[in-house]
This record gives sequence, C-alpha cells and structure tokens, in this order.
Amino acid sequence: MTAGGYQTLDDELKRLKTLERPAVIAAISEAREHGDLSENAEYHAAKERQGWIEGRIAEIEDKVARAQIIDVSKLSGKQVKFGATVSVVDEDTEEEARYQIVGDHEADVKEGRISLSSPLSRAMIGKEVGEVVEVTTPGGIKAYEILKVEWV
Repeated sequence: MTAGGYQTLDDELKRLKTLERPAVIAAISEAREHGDLSENAEYHAAKERQGWIEGRIAEIEDKVARAQIIDVSKLSGKQVKFGATVSVVDEDTEEEARYQIVGDHEADVKEGRISLSSPLSRAMIGKEVGEVVEVTTPGGIKAYEILKVEWV
C-alpha cells in the first residue's frame, strides 16, 4: 500500500479506538439503565454498533500488520507499476483520464485512484507510454492509449 493509504488506515484505527469505542460503551451503559434489555432497542442498536466497531478494528489491525508500505516518490521508470500515476486517453471518445494505481482498500475512482486488481490496472501493468491497452467493460471492449507515467 502507499504511505497515504497506510496513514488513512492508521487515522481510522485511532479514531475508532479513542472516540467510537468509548462512545458506544457509554451508550450501552446508558441503555442498560433503562431496564429490560430484551425489549430495549437502544441497547440492541448500541451492541450492534459495538460489534461493527470491534470487527472494523480487527480488520484494520490485520491490514496494518501485514502492510508493505511503498513510498511512491522513490519509484521511477517508464513502465506502469504499483504506485504509478498514469494518464490515458480513451481511443473512441478522446476523453483523457489520470489514475494512480493503489492497493484495494485505497481505491476511489472519484479521487483518481484505481485498485491494482481492477481490469484497467491489470491491463496497464508492465506497459509504457504510447502503448494501447484493451479492457473488457460491461459496455464492450475499450481501448486506452497510455499518454504519461508519473511517480508523484
């Protein structure tokens, strides 16, 4: 994963442990004071929220423990690989796009970050500027020409 992706996970983990977990514990405690737990919707909602928070904490801790952080600014080369920011043009519509290839949990197409496991990324890996890649999409096969490979 990229350093930015690691930082995002670390920030979420800290927030869950320092803010969310204590808040849900307080909500459970308050709901217990309302009496009969079998018919207490607030208690059940708080326990469900606690389960989600604990599950998310475990998931993030696992990802962080197994993470390999790659500093993209220290990478270089002409070939597309993990961490590269690639500018492409759709050969049919002439529409240009710019994507950074990141880990699965970091992907956000609206922010220009696509997963390493996405069809477009897999097609571009190992290619260089000027090469055309074909990607099978629900609308048919799309062809993209690689315009630029950057390491930002």
